[in-house]
Amino acid sequence: MPTTYIINRAVDRPIEFRGLKAQYILYAGGILVGDILLFAILYICRVNSWVCVGVSFGLGGGGITMLYKSCKKYGEHGLAKKRAAGKVPPSIRCHSRSLFTDLNK
Repeated sequence: MPTTYIINRAVDRPIEFRGLKAQYILYAGGILVGDILLFAILYICRVNSWVCVGVSFGLGGGGITMLYKSCKKYGEHGLAKKRAAGKVPPSIRCHSRSLFTDLNK
């Protein structure tokens, strides 16, 4: 019997796959592809196979775990909002009143 995955539950709800919502699914795919590339690079550099497997599973598992935690903490769009809030300057300083006095012209 083939395994069936439920991806979308309702019309207005975001895509959810095993607890990951919206853009987190794309991030998980990126982590897994990066993990496979890291394993390939380590294997081509003739690093011991068990070390390659250990590093790949460790970093991949840690990345996916952090992704699930941030998905639970920030929600569907919260991580993007957090990154955008980091780019806002803490304060805006204006040393001249001419900016405000020229608004009426």
